[in-house]
Amino acid sequence: MRRNIILLVSMIWLAVACQQSTNNSGSLVSDATELQAALDKAKAGDEIIMANGIWKDVLIRFSGQGTAEAPITLRAETAGEVFIEGESDLKFGGEYLVVSGLYFRNGYTPSNAVVDFKFDKDQVANHCRITNTVIEGFNQMSRDRKDHWVEFWGRNNQMDHCYLAGKSNEGPTVRVEIKGRRNIKNFHQIVNNHFGPRPRKGGPKGETIQLGDSFSSMSPSNTTVANNLFEECNGEVEVISSKTNFNEFRNNVFYKSEGSLVTRHGNYCTIDGNYFIGDENSENIGGIRLINTGHVVTNNYFYKLKGKSFRSPLAVMNGIPKSPLNRYNQVTDVIVAYNTYIDCPSPWQFGVGTNISQKEVLPLSEIRSARPIRTVVANNIIYNEKGDANPIVEHDKADGVTFASNVIENQGVEYPQREGVITGDILLTEVGQDVYFPQINKPEVEPYVGFEFDQFTNDLFGNVRRGNSSIGAMIKAPAGDPMILDKSKYGATWYSNEKPMREPALFEVKPEEADLMQKLAEAQAGDIVVMTPGVYEITESLVIDKAITIQSKDDNDAATILYSGAPGTPAFAMHPQGELTLSQVNLKGTGAQQAFASLEKDMSSHYNLTVLGCAISDFDYVLKAYKQTFAEEITFMNTSIAKCQNGLELSQETNDKGDYNVEFLTIENCAFSQIQANVIDYYRGGYDESTIGGNLSVANSTFTQCGGKESNGILLNTRGIVNVRIENNTFRNNPVKLVALLWGAKNNTHANNAITNSGEIRVEENLKLTLVY
Repeated sequence: MRRNIILLVSMIWLAVACQQSTNNSGSLVSDATELQAALDKAKAGDEIIMANGIWKDVLIRFSGQGTAEAPITLRAETAGEVFIEGESDLKFGGEYLVVSGLYFRNGYTPSNAVVDFKFDKDQVANHCRITNTVIEGFNQMSRDRKDHWVEFWGRNNQMDHCYLAGKSNEGPTVRVEIKGRRNIKNFHQIVNNHFGPRPRKGGPKGETIQLGDSFSSMSPSNTTVANNLFEECNGEVEVISSKTNFNEFRNNVFYKSEGSLVTRHGNYCTIDGNYFIGDENSENIGGIRLINTGHVVTNNYFYKLKGKSFRSPLAVMNGIPKSPLNRYNQVTDVIVAYNTYIDCPSPWQFGVGTNISQKEVLPLSEIRSARPIRTVVANNIIYNEKGDANPIVEHDKADGVTFASNVIENQGVEYPQREGVITGDILLTEVGQDVYFPQINKPEVEPYVGFEFDQFTNDLFGNVRRGNSSIGAMIKAPAGDPMILDKSKYGATWYSNEKPMREPALFEVKPEEADLMQKLAEAQAGDIVVMTPGVYEITESLVIDKAITIQSKDDNDAATILYSGAPGTPAFAMHPQGELTLSQVNLKGTGAQQAFASLEKDMSSHYNLTVLGCAISDFDYVLKAYKQTFAEEITFMNTSIAKCQNGLELSQETNDKGDYNVEFLTIENCAFSQIQANVIDYYRGGYDESTIGGNLSVANSTFTQCGGKESNGILLNTRGIVNVRIENNTFRNNPVKLVALLWGAKNNTHANNAITNSGEIRVEENLKLTLVY
């Protein structure tokens, strides 16, 4: 019966499409003038076709009045072959308008959004649609220049079957605005899209989807986010930030995304049937974080999530009593039922974000002391291949939470007993990639039936729960692999982000003039430049604008790069998307230059730097990171750094808004000597509890006669960095007051360091920082 209905609906749609094709007055346009003229005179049922090719610096203003039966359509001549580049954007201002098949690349919007469902606050879009379109790397030249790639206004608009990836500047990828009555109760649809990798931003305001904002958060939005794939969406701690009422999140897949689905503000969200897939190697991949009132969390599947606290699989936060709109309201009247957790350490965490101990440095309006109340956690399954001694973490008492009919397979490992959580014997069966079906062998568990639990009629796979006593997200295993990671199910039909692998090419270079620079320019991303022994005299910066490895041919006879460029210029200039691995090379300056540096401006995307087994000396700066620049990872290993005025300066984000210059800074088995200042200067300013980086590890390294010109008398400056590890190092004869000042209230640790004539490592429990909000 259901199949016949679907077939009938398909035939009706096909008939409508044929009718439109017969009756419309479609026209092919070849430039911006023709395009705008065609759009201005378009009427219901018309189709405007953009000719294949590059459209640069084009401002598309699409207004008109279509109908449900006869929309006005703007489409590519061939989907994926109309390239929107330069300073370009698209704005809707009408009803029943459809845009399809465009490819935004190699540019940025000159306005606040790439695709905007409004002309202005009075002319918004209703019943409009963007589909089968790609926006990739369409970034502002500065990471602090804020924009949104898709901005929803009006009502009943839709984005579907689109691919969006690579946003690196400030602002959510997709934003739903609800300021004004014409934008509330909007029932927007964000469905069947592929949100590809979003790089880490290094601070807040890097969400993939944000629904509303703090000050409109008590308004109803009724937005649906469904059947999307979120792949490595790592912009910040919130992949989705729901800040309005009555939103629904259904059947999405969150794959190795370093953040969570967060009910940041607003109430009565439905979170049902989603998959959260983690990674054995990352503790940054989260699940669902709950704030505010009335949410229902059912039929969700969590697999190998190792995130903690804000990023734990289930994080239920403490609120602020009488919280202002932009802070944290208390969790009340929430249901978490029929979910399954597989190999997720400490999956349930309550009282997350409690900060009562910081009342000495924070105003009372910032103290999160309101524990969750009237919250039910019932009929869930936890399966651990390796027993977990603490599956339920209480950062504050969970005395307002009722637990009922939850079962845990803990492989015989003891854990604190709690009423409503029982130990069971569970058999696990693989049913697809990263998807397992848990079956309870014993004991038999009678599901808890609370108020409105009769509304939970289906499981994760659509099976009917009525009359079935199973708990967890799945009543029974599916008939076949659910193929949740089949990318062809999501995004634009003509685009795939799975690129063929290629073997790296080897480019052997000799010390002859310009050979290194020429080969570096010829190489493609992923290639390896091999330096034969000798001295390479370089007078201009080597540009790193792709992933490249430069290494010595002979580890026992390392090549030497002697850089004598202009003062203040770098031997290696790190450009957007530049990734350099420098291995077994001697790098020398003349005392006035930088060994490595980002661009001073127009750093539209991140860079990465890895230095292995090198000897670096005689520079003004070893590394200079300018303001509004960001590296995901910077690593120095087995490297000596000597006789430089400054070391690693990553301290230019002084606006105290929670931003910083690098996500992961790793120093391992290195020797620093005679570095006068900024030996390691790594800064994140502003009290912003949702920013849980950066990350510094300094281990097995030596620091000798460093810091003599450090103005604050601290050798390793780590102010505001949340995760700091200083272990197994030797500090000898460094004329400073402190080796480091660590933040005791955060994850700052030190151990097994030998300190001689170099001050001390001091821990200050609560650092005073400027409030971001």
